[in-house]
Amino acid sequence: MNKIIADLHIHSGYSRATSKEMNVEALALWARKKGINLVGTGDFTHPGHFSNLKKSLEPSCSGLYSIPSEPSVYFMLTAEVSSIYKQNGKVRKTHNLIFAPDIDIAEKINIELDKRGNISSDGRPILGTPAKELLKIVMDISEDCLFVPAHIWTPWFSIFGSKSGFDSIEECFEEYSEHIYAVETGLSSDPEMNWRLSMLDTITLLSNSDAHSPAKIGREANVFQCDMDYFEIMDVIRKKDKKKFLYTIEFFPEEGKYHFDGHRTCGISFAPEQTIRHDFHCPVCMKPLIVGVMNRVNELADRPEGFVPDNAIPSKHLVPLQEIISGAFSVGVNSKKVKNEYEKIVTSNTEFNVLMDLSEDKLYRITDRKIAEGILKVRAGDLSITPGYDGVFGKVSIFSD
Repeated sequence: MNKIIADLHIHSGYSRATSKEMNVEALALWARKKGINLVGTGDFTHPGHFSNLKKSLEPSCSGLYSIPSEPSVYFMLTAEVSSIYKQNGKVRKTHNLIFAPDIDIAEKINIELDKRGNISSDGRPILGTPAKELLKIVMDISEDCLFVPAHIWTPWFSIFGSKSGFDSIEECFEEYSEHIYAVETGLSSDPEMNWRLSMLDTITLLSNSDAHSPAKIGREANVFQCDMDYFEIMDVIRKKDKKKFLYTIEFFPEEGKYHFDGHRTCGISFAPEQTIRHDFHCPVCMKPLIVGVMNRVNELADRPEGFVPDNAIPSKHLVPLQEIISGAFSVGVNSKKVKNEYEKIVTSNTEFNVLMDLSEDKLYRITDRKIAEGILKVRAGDLSITPGYDGVFGKVSIFSD
């Protein structure tokens, strides 16, 4: 059995607002730096990216692929599809992830989706196909695929989103709901928030980065203890096997860009109780506020904060190493000083090993004292975050000065 750290939702350079460096070679390089050994390919529905995948990937472990330059990093065929459609008298906008066991099945999915819309315009294609019909298409091709509602609380494009979502899995997928074994919690929520909904008790909660550039992979991830085998990993997810699904790696959800309610244009950020006091309207322009994740969880939850279901899979909350270095040096996260220190640290360690496992003594030996202190403060949860809202990421403060 292997310890598998998996980030299964990323995008390619063919998706909008995405780095052109998002190819399997760059992903494998950054996966090694992070300590990730299983990565989604992202965007297999896009003809250009799919063609590159067929050229670059070689079959490796059962249902998984690798590339010659980084044989210890494995790839799973993954894609995200955006569905915009009307159901029950309301416009719905949902994003869903598709995991496929091999190139041939992915190609069959592409052929079917190409009949229903333009899959060449974006790495994440926008189709008028209802989510439940998309699920049926995928399951009819192969029940070895996994279909996962993506970032389920995001206001604009998700199954539970405040702007266009549903109030339950069954309302969205109707008679095909039995095929939904897992959902993705997204950056603005964490498992603890989702534990408040009894309707998700039998559903496996996945966490992925939704990365648009190579350095962002691993912001969130899933940690399994099982064989490096597509079919076994799918079985672990479907059964919510706590012995083999060890924990998820999480953003602090306040850092996500839809955690609080708000109105970016007017600089208004509200906790749910403030939104209620203002009757869900911006006090500056009087337009409706964008209702974020925390408020929407409150609306659908049937349990108090802090409730832990018996079969809950644990989580570990981290701040990316580059952000900790940035805070320690008081310079921008994309500065040369941060990049140089990051590369120095991950030359002989992986990012996840540094953030989660290295002893205090070892941390002080491999990096600057203040960076080591920052890592230890994050481990202890000793930090403050100004929550994100209406598309604005939250601001993490680790160092009091």
